Amino acid sequence: MPKIHLTTFINAPIERVFDLSRSISLHTISTAGTNERAIAGVITGLISKGETVTWEARHLFKTRRFTARISAMDCPHSFTDEMIKGDFQRFRHEHHFKSVDNGTIMIDLLEFESPYAVIGKIFNTLYLRSYLEKFLAKRNAVIKEYAESQKWKAILS
Repeated sequence: MPKIHLTTFINAPIERVFDLSRSISLHTISTAGTNERAIAGVITGLISKGETVTWEARHLFKTRRFTARISAMDCPHSFTDEMIKGDFQRFRHEHHFKSVDNGTIMIDLLEFESPYAVIGKIFNTLYLRSYLEKFLAKRNAVIKEYAESQKWKAILS
């Protein structure tokens, strides 16, 4: 099963980074390139443990829907979202946050599995892993931008 591990340093308090990471509005901003929008479940504000969100977006030349549930949460240290409906066979994203002297270390651990057996494994290797890593890195850059500036106030106020 493919795995992605990203670490991002953010010069902001852990609580701010944690809340921006679970903000539906900021996720929508960070995924503007795919026209991602929340269409069911929690569609605004901050998502919490046990809640779901269904995203609709354009990925790989097709409009897709992806429903995730927050299966675990330890404020402000971690939360996990897992796909309950969508194109993946399995999709689990752990978000970890560690407070350090000058800010927060944000760690993303993503495990996913494509359908279609051998063809899916080849697709993972040749394209999908890189695509998802770039997608997460862009999202993290937006979280960092908002957390380190005054922009966070428009999202969390």
